[in-house]
Amino acid sequence: MSKSVIDTPAAPRAIGAYSQAVRVGQTVYLSGQIPLAPATMELVGGDIRAQIRQVFENLQAVATAAGGNLNDIVKLTVYLTDLANFPAVNALMAEYFTAPYPARATVQISALPKGALVEIDAILVH
Repeated sequence: MSKSVIDTPAAPRAIGAYSQAVRVGQTVYLSGQIPLAPATMELVGGDIRAQIRQVFENLQAVATAAGGNLNDIVKLTVYLTDLANFPAVNALMAEYFTAPYPARATVQISALPKGALVEIDAILVH
């Protein structure tokens, strides 16, 4: 099966040797998004909610470029630098997703690129 790269200027460009997303068949693997504003490639200011919101906006942009949307996501992995922010993830997921919600894993890690508080990657089937 061949793979194709998904790329959109509506999401932050890759800051390393990776693609925004890769499609294999009907499955799209979305790279982790941190809360970078696509136009400036700068971390969004504000609290954890602002950062989570930007991450979901970035994921939506990549999902759209792949021909889908957030509700086509079947699996999310959430990386937080502080698990105390877990309730904010749940609250914002309820704004961006509808039931049935994707499967999800959440882990606390020590640090993220550019000092971000959150990163989320996803698997989409479309």
